[in-house]
Amino acid sequence: MSHNAVSFMEDHLKNLTIGHGFWSLHVDTVLIGWVMAGAIVVTGWVIGRRLEEGVPHGLQNVLEALLEFVDDQVRGIFPVEDPMVGALAFTVFLWVLLMNAMDLLPVLLLPTAAHAMGVSDFRSTPTADPYTTLGLALSVFLLTFYYQIKHKGLWGYLKGFLVHPFGPYLFPVNILMTTVDEIAKPLSLGLRLFGNMFAGELVFLLIALLPWWVAWAPGVLWSIFHLLIITLQAFIFMVLTIMYLAMAATKEGDAH
Repeated sequence: MSHNAVSFMEDHLKNLTIGHGFWSLHVDTVLIGWVMAGAIVVTGWVIGRRLEEGVPHGLQNVLEALLEFVDDQVRGIFPVEDPMVGALAFTVFLWVLLMNAMDLLPVLLLPTAAHAMGVSDFRSTPTADPYTTLGLALSVFLLTFYYQIKHKGLWGYLKGFLVHPFGPYLFPVNILMTTVDEIAKPLSLGLRLFGNMFAGELVFLLIALLPWWVAWAPGVLWSIFHLLIITLQAFIFMVLTIMYLAMAATKEGDAH
């Protein structure tokens, strides 16, 4: 790969950033993420005001079908009745799906528009930024902590560190292994989504390096394939979120 190609890739993988180091803020990631969240809220509000009884149609039909699908997933995984989990899973799926879908825009569209307005760096896919995916995973981790305390009590939660998986006599090993397991869950959840979306972004940038009369063919083919990837990754993130919350809410000895 030539030096120009490397520079092109590096330039288009820079976020619009405020601050430095750990305290830096990726403004483009936050902006697009909140725009997608706002789109979900506004769409839900509009459809909620126009709900039709009987056979739904249009976007209401699509959302109701998605809601029923997500509800079936929750009922099949979650051990107790909890309306919050279904709403959370539905929101997570839609939000991650919309943020992933930004990767289907022409890779130079938003950066070029931002550059025309005097903004040098801009990335259009929030989930190709590890700050986003790890932030989402951390939120799920905090919810699992809440559900463990809610369903098992503080002592039941702490007991899991002391006696699982090798019994009370090996509690130092249990604490170490359970801590590693707890930390690994949000890391794997966040890095899985980031890795897939970042790889997709790289492929689009590599295609953009090709001459325009060649780039359209691999661009169309990769977009079709990537549509499956972004949907699948949103689904996987949602299912793992439900699963981690279900594990947190399941008491020792409960049957699934």
